[in-house]
Amino acid sequence: MNTPRDNGVRITATGYQPYVAERTRRGVRRWQIVVGVVLLVVAGLLAFLFTARSVALDFSAPAEDVSVHGGLSFELGGVWLLLPGDYTIEAHADGYKPLNAAITVGPERNQRHSLTFIPLPGIVTITSEPAGASVFIDSEAVGATPLEAIDVESGSREVVLRLARYETQAQVLDVTGHRTKQELAVTLLPDWGDVTVSSDPSGARVLIDGNDSGIVTPGVVPVPSGEREIAVTLDGYRTARQRIVVAARQADTLPPFQLVQADAALRITSSPAGAGITVNGKYMGQTPLDLELSSGVSYRLEAYLRGHRKAAVTAVLARGESRPISFPLVREMGNVRIVVEPATARVTVNGRAVDIAAGPLSLPTEPQNIAISLDGYAGYTTTVTPRAGLTQSVKVRLLTVQEARLAQLKPEYANSAGQHMVLFKPSHVQLGASRREPGRRANEAIREIDLKRLFYVGKYETTNAQFRQFASGHDSGEFENNTLNKDLQPVVNVTWIDAARFCNWLSDNENLPRFYREQAGAITGINPDATGYRLPTEAEWAWLARHVADDKPQLRFPWGDAMPPPDRQGNYADRAASHIVAREIFQYNDNFVVTAPVGSFKPNHKGLYDIGGNVAEWINDWYAAGDQAGTDPLGPASGKFHVISGSSWMQGTVTDLRLAYRDYGTDARPDLGFRVARFAE
Repeated sequence: MNTPRDNGVRITATGYQPYVAERTRRGVRRWQIVVGVVLLVVAGLLAFLFTARSVALDFSAPAEDVSVHGGLSFELGGVWLLLPGDYTIEAHADGYKPLNAAITVGPERNQRHSLTFIPLPGIVTITSEPAGASVFIDSEAVGATPLEAIDVESGSREVVLRLARYETQAQVLDVTGHRTKQELAVTLLPDWGDVTVSSDPSGARVLIDGNDSGIVTPGVVPVPSGEREIAVTLDGYRTARQRIVVAARQADTLPPFQLVQADAALRITSSPAGAGITVNGKYMGQTPLDLELSSGVSYRLEAYLRGHRKAAVTAVLARGESRPISFPLVREMGNVRIVVEPATARVTVNGRAVDIAAGPLSLPTEPQNIAISLDGYAGYTTTVTPRAGLTQSVKVRLLTVQEARLAQLKPEYANSAGQHMVLFKPSHVQLGASRREPGRRANEAIREIDLKRLFYVGKYETTNAQFRQFASGHDSGEFENNTLNKDLQPVVNVTWIDAARFCNWLSDNENLPRFYREQAGAITGINPDATGYRLPTEAEWAWLARHVADDKPQLRFPWGDAMPPPDRQGNYADRAASHIVAREIFQYNDNFVVTAPVGSFKPNHKGLYDIGGNVAEWINDWYAAGDQAGTDPLGPASGKFHVISGSSWMQGTVTDLRLAYRDYGTDARPDLGFRVARFAE
């Protein structure tokens, strides 16, 4: 057996290690990130395309640089894709003012909004013959002719030119606008007649209504039209007078004035001066006064001065006599009794303090300025003219500063949108309903409310025409082919935010502090101390609708306490609407299928129209099942829904016809509108 040789090679053992394949390090590749971003963008775009509404913007003129603000927008062939909500449209057009308008995109898939450009002013030159006429455009003074290249807003404008001694000229000028140049030339018509005046002897001065014309006889005098007194005067002669009626632009010749030589004179004075003088019943002027009279004639001279007794004297003058006559006038007195509450008030007459406790005051029979004041009270002033032989009484109760401030509040006024606002001083009201009341809902818990703050509220619900002053493109739409969009119908298909923004717009128009805090079209809170416009609170609405008097039961329905309502009591679900509403009031008829023009039915006991009926109304308060009670509540600080009060043209059940009925929501409806309110102070 052969043994193998190692040939010097030594074999050694090693430890066993199993084979492990090398791991490949993996991570997110860049291309994967790009794909993911693209997929997210595509998904977002698809979501936008599926939820966006197709909105066509119809401009009154070819628009340039159109932009939409307020959210994501996309234009495709002149049509904008927008999500529902509020937007601001900005655009320009040649010859027009920049457009900045608000629109509301509703839930409809396809919508159109009409937007109107306002033309730029026209450039107007106004001249007159003769020049120097004052020019008024739509009652506003703009200067005197000639007026070169002034800006005038487009449209029909009333242009009035006035110049002394010429007839006033009024013309309607249709201003084209768009910076178009226009000229208006007006020839003014003389407002006088040429009157030929002569006298014997000649050389006498001619006076018109006592004013020297600068012309001596004989001469042609331009006399203003109307009834005038023509007088001629010459030293050494008695003044001759004649009243005539002068027609503009017509000539006339008066018979010669025969002047009578004056051979006597009077110098008349009075104490105090300024008394009116009549001679034989004819007024001659005020003292001091020089008169030329004939001798040998008996003259009765009388002097009159307010607050003084009349004085009279008879005089016959000799030839060549010049006599002075003086009238010492005696003050005429009358008694005035002044009674003031509080009695500690300070009383002054013509700025001089008087003691009214001593009895009636003896005062001259001429206007007396009486002022009454007391710390903590509003002052009072009046003017009294005492009468001789009579005792007059002045009784005054001073108002506290608070009472005076309230007394100055207007009981009713029209706001900048043309809405009639009525002032109310509220009191106590009970919200909710008894559990035994038929139709009561669970959210109508009874709450006791005290209202202290005076407030104004709209006599009518806000109309389409009024709302379109704020949002020109708003369309209330139609319901079952019945229009809801006429000017005098109440505005509908508006959200609570739409109504609140309308209130802020009204406040801005009238320089009132905003009640609603607004940021980028969203309402972020309220300013409870503001006197700007807002929606009525739930308690205010209930007081207006239900409160009759503090000592009388509250109303259950707008018309009383029992069903059904009398015909044409208000706009509810009736026979006329039976084919489009779910429930109607049996045998009731108000003759309107959908909304009626505001004020179509008689007002309620507070003088307000459509409180209950026509459209339900957005309320200021956030909705909560157990809202707070107390004094002047404004509702919860936040919430998901807002309160809706009142029934509408679509409702006809006992539940929703009751004034205690509480609804809530966030969305616009074809039977939901609003009226405005504001605190008075």
